[in-house]
Amino acid sequence: MKFSPTKTFFLTCLSALLIACGGKETKKTETATTETETDSGKNTLDIEKPQLTFGFIKLTDMAPLAIAKEKGFFEDEGLFVSVEAQSNWKNVLDRVIDGQLDGSHMLAGQPIAAGAGFGRQAKLVTPFSMDLNGNGITVSNDVWSKMKPNVPKGADGKPEHPIKADALKPVITEYKNSGKPFKMGMVFPVSTHNYEIRYWLAAAGIHPGMYTADNVQGQIDAEVLLSVTPPPQMPATLESGTIYGYCVGEPWNQQAVFKGIGVPVVTNYDIWKNNPEKVFVMTQKFIDENPNTAVAVTKALIRAGKWLDQPENRAEAVKILSMSQYVGAPEEVLANSMTGTFEFEKGDKREMPDFNVFYKYNATYPFYSDGIWFLTQMRRWGQIPESKPAGWYESTIKDIYRPDIWKKAANLLVEEGHIPATDIPDTDGYKPKTTDFIDGNAFDAKDPIGYINSFTIGNKDQAN
Repeated sequence: MKFSPTKTFFLTCLSALLIACGGKETKKTETATTETETDSGKNTLDIEKPQLTFGFIKLTDMAPLAIAKEKGFFEDEGLFVSVEAQSNWKNVLDRVIDGQLDGSHMLAGQPIAAGAGFGRQAKLVTPFSMDLNGNGITVSNDVWSKMKPNVPKGADGKPEHPIKADALKPVITEYKNSGKPFKMGMVFPVSTHNYEIRYWLAAAGIHPGMYTADNVQGQIDAEVLLSVTPPPQMPATLESGTIYGYCVGEPWNQQAVFKGIGVPVVTNYDIWKNNPEKVFVMTQKFIDENPNTAVAVTKALIRAGKWLDQPENRAEAVKILSMSQYVGAPEEVLANSMTGTFEFEKGDKREMPDFNVFYKYNATYPFYSDGIWFLTQMRRWGQIPESKPAGWYESTIKDIYRPDIWKKAANLLVEEGHIPATDIPDTDGYKPKTTDFIDGNAFDAKDPIGYINSFTIGNKDQAN
């Protein structure tokens, strides 16, 4: 939906008039909403702040923001949104905290770390999970040529997937014996990518390194040296030989295949099936001051997720994401994963219908259990330096993940006929215990200490 400048100006003025007349109502722990019902049956929220600026990094999983804007879902809620690309994840975090951005596409670990004591501290909130899966681990052509003989083959002669890091272990030893430390990239210390590549390596007995207060690089005892590289720079950094592999979101794994400089060996769907990836984040201050706006934003994003997961819309989504103001990658690169396939070795394209999930499996709901998994990994690798009681994990995540906002938005969408009531999960915020990991280890978010202690590599805590 596109409005003319004149109509947009009129609607903006009208919104400002409504604000002046209606005022604001805020509450810290529960998001208050004020709404009226129009003749058409649509619930119109009294928007406190209609003009908004949101940030993102150039990755496929920023798609809900692009779609909410391009398909008019923000405007349907009385929101006039600018969506701006940011240079790196630190910049995203700082600009949200400092109020330069009203909200942003963000790594799931960023609001959690900000509330848990690692890195810059702030009160950040996520009412919306942006997607499931979407990442991969890519290695250079040279590393792949050395890994490939260690990978079992299927009846068709192609490598069997998922490929475990066991196949990489002798390659790391070879590099070490020749005096070359084995270096890999990930996008940020509290990124899903950091925890996924660490999980993959450690499951094969490869130590990815520990964090301490004095070693914020996380390289103590490391057999693989992990360092930060912004996502769009991953392929060039690999091609230059600065790193020998990386974990990143799309389209930067498929770009390595497209350019012929590397081979994706595993996706995060295989490391943790249907794992949460990015989240949409605002400050607690913004939520308190603009509760109706927060609900309206969440409504638009839920609708965008639903639109994205309709297969007939994916080709259009690829065209939108290829635009320079969004991801800006070639359509054929974006389409490799967005249309239900994923290419590993050049020519080895496989069906992966759930590589990018934006709505199915309650993908948009901010489950406490997802957030607790990130907290356990922060503790496992030493980013949280001291042992915490089990109750700390639950209380910490409940200050950050806000399903109450999501439910208000979803209930309004049900009333308006945009989503069925069956799409609202009946949950206490915790997913059931699962073994859907590459090593088959069981994760129960209600027993975080037991989970941390179940690993061979990493910190251990006393039961309490």
